Amino acid sequence: MFTGIITDVGTIAELEQQGDLRARIRTAYDTATIDIGASIASDGVCLTVIALGEDWYDVQISAETVSKTNLDNWALGKRVNLERALKVGDELGGHIVSGHVDGVAEVVKMEDEGDSTRVTLRAPETLARFIAPKGSVALNGTSLTVNDVDGCDFGINFIPHTKEVTTWGDVKMGDRINLEIDTLARYVARLHEAG
Repeated sequence: MFTGIITDVGTIAELEQQGDLRARIRTAYDTATIDIGASIASDGVCLTVIALGEDWYDVQISAETVSKTNLDNWALGKRVNLERALKVGDELGGHIVSGHVDGVAEVVKMEDEGDSTRVTLRAPETLARFIAPKGSVALNGTSLTVNDVDGCDFGINFIPHTKEVTTWGDVKMGDRINLEIDTLARYVARLHEAG
């Protein structure tokens, strides 16, 4: 489990297709404190560490994961949002995030509002019903509050701090973004269907 609070921005250092995709991610994390088999959310996707070095870790990514996320856009030098798994007693600053991406949203509009940037994203129709104003979503692993919803489109505001400490300062029109809907919203919708 994760919180959606990004704690490092890593860089893709190597990519190799070996049946599955293997990626090496450079990080500022102290890799001596990471175990083989640990889960690290990388752009919101929970990935398992399979090898470690002084300032990097390797993950293996199945074809299924690549097909359901934006990881097919990973390239050498790409910056990625990172978060280590939640430990008992850690501060829960965002919301409960599983690292299981539900789909991919597209950036369809961007505009500056004061020092912040308003980004409008378009969710897949099958997921849009789970997104509510003032609800939570995880986008590329970042816990965010939804400002407004209009059909499949929803708006998020990014303050300067978020743009500086995550990859959100790099976002541009047309970008495909990993979307994880709030687990609570999913269960509420399911209960409503059953009732």
